[in-house]
Amino acid sequence: MQNRILYFGDNLEILRKKIEDNSFDLIYLDPPFNSNRNYNVLFKEGMLDSPAQIKAFDDSWHWTRESKEAFDHLVTKTNEDISNLMLALEKMVGHNDMLAYLTMMAARLIELHRVLKKTGSLYLHCDPTASHYLKIVLDVIFGKKNFQNEIIWHYRRWTGSANKFLGMHDTLLFYTKKSSGYTFNPQYTAYTEKSLKRKQNYHTRIKNDDVYVTSVNKKGVKENDVWLIPVINSQAKERLGYPTQKPEALLEKIIQASSKDGDWVLDPFCGCGTTVAVAEKLKRNWVGIDITTLAISLIKHRLQDQFGLGNKQIFVDGLPTDLAGAKELFKKDPFEFEYWALDLVNAMPAQSKSKDNMRGADKGVDGVITIHKNSVNGKWEYGKVIVQIKGGKVQRNQIATLKGDVEREKAEAGIFITLEKPTKPMKSEAVDAGTFITPLTKNTGIEFQKIQILTIEELLRGKKPELPQGLVKNYYKEAKASELGGGSLIREGLGL
Repeated sequence: MQNRILYFGDNLEILRKKIEDNSFDLIYLDPPFNSNRNYNVLFKEGMLDSPAQIKAFDDSWHWTRESKEAFDHLVTKTNEDISNLMLALEKMVGHNDMLAYLTMMAARLIELHRVLKKTGSLYLHCDPTASHYLKIVLDVIFGKKNFQNEIIWHYRRWTGSANKFLGMHDTLLFYTKKSSGYTFNPQYTAYTEKSLKRKQNYHTRIKNDDVYVTSVNKKGVKENDVWLIPVINSQAKERLGYPTQKPEALLEKIIQASSKDGDWVLDPFCGCGTTVAVAEKLKRNWVGIDITTLAISLIKHRLQDQFGLGNKQIFVDGLPTDLAGAKELFKKDPFEFEYWALDLVNAMPAQSKSKDNMRGADKGVDGVITIHKNSVNGKWEYGKVIVQIKGGKVQRNQIATLKGDVEREKAEAGIFITLEKPTKPMKSEAVDAGTFITPLTKNTGIEFQKIQILTIEELLRGKKPELPQGLVKNYYKEAKASELGGGSLIREGLGL
């Protein structure tokens, strides 16, 4: 039985508090860098950087009091090698964003070295902006003798012209816990048909009218340290619209090379979940860590869609499971509370959230549930249900405001999700809003409340909005679409 664990939170804190020594056979990480600060954005168009992750990594990207304290801790509270490393980096690069980033990475790589098994391997994915600095950090933490390869992931893509050679590769730094005895399964590149025929002819000799064929390695030629793997194209089935999503073929090669069935794989910056999805496919146990509820939710939807895994088959740590936990999340981070609550009703976050203003440009719309409203000449017409999330005190005028938002947005309905219990006047206001039907449901005789109020407590008990069954689009699929109208219909309920 496979073990599947997702952690929500800062990976440094989780590694220190929840992960034991010598736990993992393979670690892959693709950490953020300030040149690519939207590494964890979940949707291709319209989504801003997750405010929670900006907040979480802001101190890591910029030389601030917090990053200075983390640097001082590495200099004074670790060992002489790491102390000398950080002082040398300080002298070399100065007090700037790069030093802050290297400080953040050094602290995490120390923990990743601790949780790696003695037979384990680590692959750090980076670009040329920071790869040479990270190589020095890894040499100190893992030991120069435990460096195995600098792997070049080569790809082709359309890019603008520049007064330099076009950048067409990423770098993977491959280290092991020990210099020998680690798991490694050679990988092979298949022969071309022409090459295979040439080799067979070369190995054929004729003697006394008998033909003997010496063996040709049917697997192909052993893989080298330059991997030609295409980036994910716009039409690829695996594409999620995630800006830095890596192709599954890349992770397959890494996981197959440095682990075996039943081994434990960790991705501490798991983003949209490619590592854990490939680990699942290859029958590995896995752990993923991410600092946003958006990422955790997307991964759960992805695993459900690809492998049919339900919530009971994936252990999620760090997200609320009861009302007290929900209140604590709201108190700690209202943005993450909002994203978590939206996932409870399968709503896509609004596309215009402001970091500094919870309403911001979203005009009171926190999320959207897309429904199939009608089919005309084989083409779908879509409707939307807007969602508002409230974590504080609630009152009747908020329902009146939602009614106005529904009319302004030309939505079919509005869902009001509240952490606190709604008042009787709020319930009355919602009832007065009336009901709605769609062209696809008009013959069923079923009407749906135009304004619905749901509490977090009810949602945690399994209650869902009352919407046309089978006509709600899964926002994981919606994230894969480049425009409204992508994704696929869940064919149930009305027998469509």
